[in-house]
Amino acid sequence: MPEDARPGLHDLARWIARWVYRPAYRIRVRGVSNVPRTGPVVLVANHSTLIEPGVIFGMLPRRSVFLVKSELARGALGWGLTRIGQLMVRRGEADRAALMEAVRILRDGGLLGVFPEGTRGSGDVARAEQGAAWLVRTTDAVVLPVATRGTLRPPGSRRRFRPKLDVLVGEPFRLTVQRGRSGLGEATEEIRRRLAELVRELDEQRAAAVR
Repeated sequence: MPEDARPGLHDLARWIARWVYRPAYRIRVRGVSNVPRTGPVVLVANHSTLIEPGVIFGMLPRRSVFLVKSELARGALGWGLTRIGQLMVRRGEADRAALMEAVRILRDGGLLGVFPEGTRGSGDVARAEQGAAWLVRTTDAVVLPVATRGTLRPPGSRRRFRPKLDVLVGEPFRLTVQRGRSGLGEATEEIRRRLAELVRELDEQRAAAVR
């Protein structure tokens, strides 16, 4: 974990995140057994709102560090995120200090969470940033895809009471990232493809449950 983190606060925050959204959502988590209990892991997930990162953080069976946009570093929220071990990173530029800290965490056997879409959107993983692929190439971590659905209200639908929020943890996989920009681009596309496939699988499960 980052040096400024307080493990006790981290564990308390995980417990809170596990329960705080349950009054508002019917949370269903599948595939937690796929999370490697030890060793370096780069977790990649889609997200549509700021709720999914908290749900994933709470459901993981081990401590985790997520890359968080630096815009959230202000005030009490930024202080709290830093103390529970989340890593602030400046978007749109090479934040070397944050990346080197991420590398250290992974080389120490940690789990690092990345949202490769770069910014919050529809959660459909139409594109991905290259940070996850670079971290994998630098640390030889395994990649763990996680799909989420349920926080966005379908277009045209009415307000929902406690909608279903689904999290599906996929199988971890190893990824060989070749040298150079082309290697990063190919690996990033493979991460995007695998995550998109998992999101489609989750969509099919949700559709089947409705039928």
